[in-house]
Amino acid sequence: MPNTPADEQRINAIRFLSVDAVDQAKSGHPGLPLGAAGQAYALWTRHLRVNPQDPHWFNRDRFVLSAGHGSALLYSLLYLFGFSLTLDDLKSFRQLGSKTPGHPEYEYSQHAGVEATTGPLGQGFANAVGMAIAEAHLAAVYNRAQTIVDHYTYCLAGDGDLMEGISQEALSLAGHLKLGKLIVLYDDNKVSLAGPTDVTFTDDAIARFDASGWHTQFIDAAHSNDAEAISQAIAVAKNVTDRPSLIEVRSHIGYGSPKQDSFKVHGEPLGPENTRKTKERLGWPLEPAFYVPDDVLAFYRDLAKKGADLEAQWETAYVQWKQENPELAEQFERIERGELPRSLPWPQFTPENGAVATRDSSGVAMNAIAASLPELVGGSADLDPSTKTYLKGRGDFEPNNHAGRNIHYGVREHAMAAVNNGIACHGGLLPFSATFFNFVDYLKPALRLTALAHIHHIYVFTHDSVFLGEDGPTHEPIEQLAMLRAIPNLNTIRPADAIEVEEAWKLVIEPKSGPWALVLTRQKVPFLGARSAPVEKGAYVIADATGSPDLVLMATGSEVSLALETKKLLDAQGIDTRVVSMPCWTLFAKQPQSYRDEVLPPKVTARMSIEAAATFGWSRWVGDKGVIFGIDRFGMSAPAADIAKALGFTAEAVAKLAQESFAFAAR
Repeated sequence: MPNTPADEQRINAIRFLSVDAVDQAKSGHPGLPLGAAGQAYALWTRHLRVNPQDPHWFNRDRFVLSAGHGSALLYSLLYLFGFSLTLDDLKSFRQLGSKTPGHPEYEYSQHAGVEATTGPLGQGFANAVGMAIAEAHLAAVYNRAQTIVDHYTYCLAGDGDLMEGISQEALSLAGHLKLGKLIVLYDDNKVSLAGPTDVTFTDDAIARFDASGWHTQFIDAAHSNDAEAISQAIAVAKNVTDRPSLIEVRSHIGYGSPKQDSFKVHGEPLGPENTRKTKERLGWPLEPAFYVPDDVLAFYRDLAKKGADLEAQWETAYVQWKQENPELAEQFERIERGELPRSLPWPQFTPENGAVATRDSSGVAMNAIAASLPELVGGSADLDPSTKTYLKGRGDFEPNNHAGRNIHYGVREHAMAAVNNGIACHGGLLPFSATFFNFVDYLKPALRLTALAHIHHIYVFTHDSVFLGEDGPTHEPIEQLAMLRAIPNLNTIRPADAIEVEEAWKLVIEPKSGPWALVLTRQKVPFLGARSAPVEKGAYVIADATGSPDLVLMATGSEVSLALETKKLLDAQGIDTRVVSMPCWTLFAKQPQSYRDEVLPPKVTARMSIEAAATFGWSRWVGDKGVIFGIDRFGMSAPAADIAKALGFTAEAVAKLAQESFAFAAR
């Protein structure tokens, strides 16, 4: 049935708040808000369970705008429903310091209700899959007699989202896992930024999703703004409990404007003349800009009050559930408060059990604390046996067992990282993603968003250097450490041995921290002795000179033991040498200058770094007169010992280089 006049007016309020915001900014994407406002209206007014007065109500439905370029649509909804976004915030769309940036940003969710940082297409789609995984897992764990976790994840995606490869990874995973509370509205407007989509994209989306185990529906263009038709489709999807759902809506981009169905309305403002014509065509007052009729605003604000009632009902059920499940409630509330257990059963590494690859000691540490840290969930891209990240005895997250904590992502690195971003954004869980370090390239776009949004997400990267050996240069990371260190907000830790691994894990699980990347070896490394390893400081003196040092050797990871062996040779030749372990540059850079000078005395200009990776970035620490020893070439296929000899990573070769590079005064 067609929309009532009241529905049309309410939908137009969404449309024209968005159009006016884009016009005022002289920048943005008006096409999607004009074309998809009917979909958003049907979802937000008839199905979405949120409370604007408490945007972080735990049992709220999640809504992810994967087509993040249409952010004005989301901001208009948040204003109308009475979230803390104001009309002035809409008027400052895309301006410096505003709460309404060009693409939705999760960090603003404290006051704006944004569930995920979206922008790069496909990321939000995968985030939504992660939120649905989180809901399913938490429901399986916590729902006892009373249901306290019971909500849907909705996603609005566009053609560009489905073109990106990450969406195929994510939809395949979601279909396999039978995530029945995931509902995607696909705004199929047949237009992308540069032209009509049929230039490059003629997929049958319904067939594609059907083949991956989704429930699918189609709404034709004639009903793309029909709130009742869209609402009915959502209702049908909500009743499908064994499959995620796709609702493909064949819409008109830039609906009602002179640029309707043209790529010219995708990424540029309508402009005054076209805005006037659009408002006239749809029966909207030309002035003032950002106009919302009083009765329309009252309608949305009254709906928002129902969200408070829904939360109150949930609180009542929660009180009863808490009485019946005190231990579960204590656990649930601890996690929600952002606290760790009072104590955790950390392993005790010794020379007998600590002389192992750092991937192995990491696996031991994870498993030691897993029972006491039920929020720790995650998995690898089909590499559990190699990354040592399988949580033993914690079950697998499977289609018929959502209580399991090991998520098998398959060979889907990109989706894994973005899905885990969604899990973290959902709340209640601490996700980890694991793969070979060289494959960080596959997931880099999602990792970048992890850092941009300050998401507490742990990355475990193993097989960290050329010393993985026979697999050869296709699998041996060279430039990856430099890349991670260049990412703002990301703390990259490359531990030297089991002790540093354990100290690193103590850091990475800290609530409200991160994100973190652990970079771990495949090969065994020596246990460097029971000692204090202040990884939290980023660098420390692991072996000192007898007096004022003639030379400072700096190293990370497996090369710390090489530096210690080199020190023995140099000391024997009268070169008093200090060795500094530098597991995390970022943390070291945050230390007071006094501590940094204590570790790296400014007067000691004879400094040398040793790292089996690209040398880029080390100049900051070795200084202008220092020597950077690393690998600025791709690796090779051979046993690790042969590679070390060929590339000069032996104590004898490094000691010789140090002697040749510095003029040491005879003692």
